[in-house]
Amino acid sequence: MSREELFEKAAQSIVDANKDAAVEIAKKAIEEGIDPVDMINNGFSEGMSRCGELFDTGEMFLPELIVASDAMVAAINVLEQAMPVDSRTEKLGVAVIGTIEGDVHDIGKGIVATMLRVYGFEVHDLGRDVPIKAFVEKAKEVNADIVGSSALMTTTQVGQKALEEALKQAGLRDKVKTMVGGAVVTQRWADKIGSDLYAENATEAVMKLKELFG
Repeated sequence: MSREELFEKAAQSIVDANKDAAVEIAKKAIEEGIDPVDMINNGFSEGMSRCGELFDTGEMFLPELIVASDAMVAAINVLEQAMPVDSRTEKLGVAVIGTIEGDVHDIGKGIVATMLRVYGFEVHDLGRDVPIKAFVEKAKEVNADIVGSSALMTTTQVGQKALEEALKQAGLRDKVKTMVGGAVVTQRWADKIGSDLYAENATEAVMKLKELFG
């Protein structure tokens, strides 16, 4: 099977929300000697992007999207173990990420956390429905380089602005870079609240942080 065929099968396994297939394809890629990072970027991430498009057009619903996300994380976990030790232990930066308080959606953020670990970041994933105070306290505790927040609803989006203010009040804002993302978040919103970076999806988040810290 060619690399391109494996990439396509990987993408389709995510669209189909088939965790077993995704894991098997990840194992097959390792057997074939394909770079795990290439497999993530050109295969599984592509599938997640397609899921996002289907969700936006109403052709895929939230429960399916959650299962698709689980399938991708499972595949990435397999590929991560196949990465050379030196590439997995080199630390580019320390990231604290979570979904803003009041928001229980956890789909994209979990993928960002996993992919950042693959690319050499130390990641502290606070989960979902995270109070602003918890972001600040964790950033202090681990001496974070990056604080990333996700919001998928307009009612919780304002929490990202509150986080910017809380980091300033704690004397941390000049020491960390902030990144925002989520379904309702835009570059315009990031500019408005003073966030350093905006990412539309997990791949873009990793790419921008690699450019910044690599």
